[in-house]
Amino acid sequence: MSACKRLLYFVRQRSLWTHVRRNVTTWSPVGAAFNAKPHRRLNLIEKNVGLFGVPELSCPAGFQAATETALKNTERLVGKACSCSPGVETVESFDQLSDGLCKVADLADFVKVAHPDPAFREAAEKTCIEIGTVVEKLNTNVKLCKSLKILLDNPDIVAKLDPNTRKVAELFMFDFEISGIHLDDKLRKEAVALHVKLLDLNNEFLVGAHLPNRIARSAIPEHLHLHFADEGSFIQVGGLHADSPDDLVREIAYRIYLYPNADLVDCLEELLKCRYKLAKLVGYDSYGHRALKGTMAKTPETVMSFLQLLTDKLSDRYNIEPSLYSPYLSLGACMEGLNNLFSQLYGVSLMSEHPSAGEVWSEDVRKLAVVHETEGLLGYIYCDFYHRQHKPQQDCHFTIRGGRWCQETGQYQLPVVVLMLSLPHPTKSAPTLLTPGMMENLFHEMGHAMHSMLGRTRYQHVTGTRCATDFAEVPSILMEYFATDYRVLSQFARHYETGQPLPESMVARLCESKKVCGAADIQLQIFYAVLDQIYHSKPQSRSTTEILKEMQQKFYGLPYTPNTAWQLRFSHLIGYGAKYYSYLMSRAVASMVWKQCFVQDPLNRDMGERYRQEMLAHGGAKEPMLMVEGMLQRRPTMEDFVDALVSELNPNFETFIMDSES
Repeated sequence: MSACKRLLYFVRQRSLWTHVRRNVTTWSPVGAAFNAKPHRRLNLIEKNVGLFGVPELSCPAGFQAATETALKNTERLVGKACSCSPGVETVESFDQLSDGLCKVADLADFVKVAHPDPAFREAAEKTCIEIGTVVEKLNTNVKLCKSLKILLDNPDIVAKLDPNTRKVAELFMFDFEISGIHLDDKLRKEAVALHVKLLDLNNEFLVGAHLPNRIARSAIPEHLHLHFADEGSFIQVGGLHADSPDDLVREIAYRIYLYPNADLVDCLEELLKCRYKLAKLVGYDSYGHRALKGTMAKTPETVMSFLQLLTDKLSDRYNIEPSLYSPYLSLGACMEGLNNLFSQLYGVSLMSEHPSAGEVWSEDVRKLAVVHETEGLLGYIYCDFYHRQHKPQQDCHFTIRGGRWCQETGQYQLPVVVLMLSLPHPTKSAPTLLTPGMMENLFHEMGHAMHSMLGRTRYQHVTGTRCATDFAEVPSILMEYFATDYRVLSQFARHYETGQPLPESMVARLCESKKVCGAADIQLQIFYAVLDQIYHSKPQSRSTTEILKEMQQKFYGLPYTPNTAWQLRFSHLIGYGAKYYSYLMSRAVASMVWKQCFVQDPLNRDMGERYRQEMLAHGGAKEPMLMVEGMLQRRPTMEDFVDALVSELNPNFETFIMDSES
């Protein structure tokens, strides 16, 4: 049976929120599925297939079984990689080794932060640490490295490798080098110990960065209690409440949520010391130098030059009410819009599929099959979109399984990803309605997902978003441009009750409103990026808070608020250590791609195909600047990147004319 025929549409019209006497709206299957109430039938006979269809993961204890299986296969593949004749088989063995560990570790990495059951979260966390430790030991395995070195040191063998295989071999060797493979036994063991210690510190910081702070109920005016979570005689503050219209709520949240935790301060400072010590041990001037090798920027000096040049060129340049837009942006409408966009650009459809028992971790998780009109099933996207207790309030993309060509089965291993948002739940009278910011975030994260789906790399080590960090954000940021283009929005943004389309003048005002504080927003990102660079340069004699205070004054201008420690909530320091500038550089590239390739016709199929072939298809198997050059037909400079960002702030006078005519 074909993949398409296996897809199940579970749209139930009786579940749609509609006022029958007013409703004139009809949705496509994918739009209707996301504007329908979650409906799960209790089936006591249906077998629990385990999370993501992994049989072992029908219960928390299954993580240990999955880990043991992965480690057993690791031993076998290490032996194979060390004994086979140097050539393609060597690289394939390395990739199979990486794939086997990643399939367990990546899944566990998601479950440890997102699963509502603490037993699952705890089991997944143990798996992350156990496999992470094994990976660090493999990265300093001399015999394993030697088998790869024999291959790469033989020009005759290298000449016979295809470009992707050669690139992946070089990337694996790069992993060995930055892990200290060249060190003697004693120093190599020290490097492994530092890596393992960093795994614990990274986890400790990530957990602490997302924990709420609390304050006595009596310390906050009673009429404001309803804005925060209740904890007996205390009030929990789990975020900044930046979208609240009440300035006192925002101030309370800012001061309480950012109040410094001494243990977390010590954790961060120890983490930064360990990173520096590791970088020096393996031969780099700083952790920043180690982290940036292989990116578009290459060095911390280039990053700081880019950030300073951007700061020098910035100069400050209408306010919209988000609630006026929300009725036009139901979750179902937005998903329908994404489906239409992908269909027109790539010939790809999103199809709702009913998950099996035990396959998902929460009843409101949706499963989408991504199907190409000629290539068939490309992969699966699990949509974990709604807010729930203990779930991190952040929007992100998780790779659960990377795509790769399986030589052993003669088939392509389909990618599986999760998109995690924190959207409000639907009500009895309305589906989930998004603000413009929420809608942009949805498009952004779906950009990551399609990067994973549309890549068809031979090796999972370089699949989808497994590429240079300052390139990985390009596909997601480019999607934000589609999200605010009227020609795209007009295809789906319509009132959930009346079917009325979103007026073009409102879209124009939305685009212009983003420019009001655009320079300040970019400057804020510069401040974050500079702080990240300073933290990962040579050790400082000052505390991380003192560094923050100085950099905030120098690169942002707003005064530091006493007794706050924003850096303790900067969880990107873990995944983006020394690479936070990537958002700005990726936005510059996305801006250039949009203006040169899509602004004339955002639904152009030929350009969509070119974008897929030049940028999305390669994952990390091709140098990022070469992919940019292939798309733009020229090689951009740092000045081009800066000019692209600054030009984003230029006002559109047609909007003012449109408003005056209205």
